[in-house]
Amino acid sequence: MAVRPDNRLADAPMHPVSCQACGASVLARKSSWQQTSVQWSEAAMATCRSWDPGDPFHGRHPACEELRGSIAQAATDGTIPVLESDGGRG
Repeated sequence: MAVRPDNRLADAPMHPVSCQACGASVLARKSSWQQTSVQWSEAAMATCRSWDPGDPFHGRHPACEELRGSIAQAATDGTIPVLESDGGRG
């Protein structure tokens, strides 16, 4: 069975977003108002004030409320597109 290539990033690439609180820069993509993909770099992890390398959950799924807010603001401002936008913000 052949593996189908994932062309989503070719059609809708990730965009840089900087956290308004600490300046950490990540790549983000919003498939909808409810779904966000974030790609962290080592530099962003080192800069983020919420990143705790001792927390086992952050090693897999880093979370930062300030960064979430910055990404939401970028989507609202149109800096990053929301691919399946129905106008509602869930």
